[in-house]
Amino acid sequence: MDFHIALIPGDGIGPEIVAEARKVLDQVGEVYGHSFEYEELLMGGCSIDAYGEPLTKETLERAKKSDSVLLGAVGGTVGKDSWYDLPPDKRPEAGLLQIRKGLGLFCNLRPAVLFDELSGACPLKEELTRGGFDFVVTRELTGGLYFGERHTEEVDGVLRATDTLTYDENEIRRIAKWAFDVAGKRNKKVCSVDKANVLDSSRLWRKVVKEVSADYPDIELTDMLVDNCAMQIVKDPKQFDVILTENMFGDILSDEASMVTGSIGMLASASLGEGTLGMYEPSHGAAPDIAGQNKANPIATILSAAMMLKYSFNLVKESDAIERAVKEVLKKGLRTVDIMDEGKTCLGTVEMGDAVLREIH
Repeated sequence: MDFHIALIPGDGIGPEIVAEARKVLDQVGEVYGHSFEYEELLMGGCSIDAYGEPLTKETLERAKKSDSVLLGAVGGTVGKDSWYDLPPDKRPEAGLLQIRKGLGLFCNLRPAVLFDELSGACPLKEELTRGGFDFVVTRELTGGLYFGERHTEEVDGVLRATDTLTYDENEIRRIAKWAFDVAGKRNKKVCSVDKANVLDSSRLWRKVVKEVSADYPDIELTDMLVDNCAMQIVKDPKQFDVILTENMFGDILSDEASMVTGSIGMLASASLGEGTLGMYEPSHGAAPDIAGQNKANPIATILSAAMMLKYSFNLVKESDAIERAVKEVLKKGLRTVDIMDEGKTCLGTVEMGDAVLREIH
């Protein structure tokens, strides 16, 4: 099959890590009989330098016409790069918000994976994480408290601030479908997280999610209150497969989940919409301090490419092959500097990409 991928290397280490993901995708194409065509686009600081804005209309339109988008990272150093002398809506990171909105991406997937070989980096007790863990936080991106009406007013001489948390059933239904579809390609368990003992929005959330679950009889659905979920992630992370939740809860829980792995340089993410077009990127930033030094860890970007194969292209066995290759590389004791440990072999960005590539055959 032929696929057209919009590559957005971005700033800092972005071009280096995207180059390694591209090599791995080409190897997958060769082994499994697919053709990947790439179109490189500018976004972030490099786009400001070239065009005066972080995301041009032309770049957005070209991204829309692709089958999927693979992003490196955007941004620089505040106080050092002139990009941050610009108004907030003209800075590199504004391009990221604009492209998510322009592509209609309302679903964020953040895997939390602890590879057994990196268990020493995990802050949790070893008996809780032995054998590793692997779950995904599915977060609604465009509704809820962050997008509701808000205002601050003075009432009887006292300042009062109001934020509004609103969801309609259609917004809940579309994110729930994504969570169940993701679970269908994993271990077939969805844990829906809410605050239904207090919030009307959560009671509607729970009702609609239950309705959606009727269309997925092979997938187990459980409900959990958000405060309990926050505790369970640090108490027993292995119990989870797919966590489904609203915007603010997902913002908090996905950051908690990424930290319990102990290695953010290994974590991929995806932003998805109604169709198969998605945007895939590592969870880490542009790391301008190590850009151009062959030190960056490309694994999060390589695993983001694996997510793209699975969720946008429905190439599940090809995606699994990349994940297996990463695990095999780690088993052999190969590391980049950010995850380096005593007795292991330290590789550069390019060499790590080559090592993963060699395990796909």
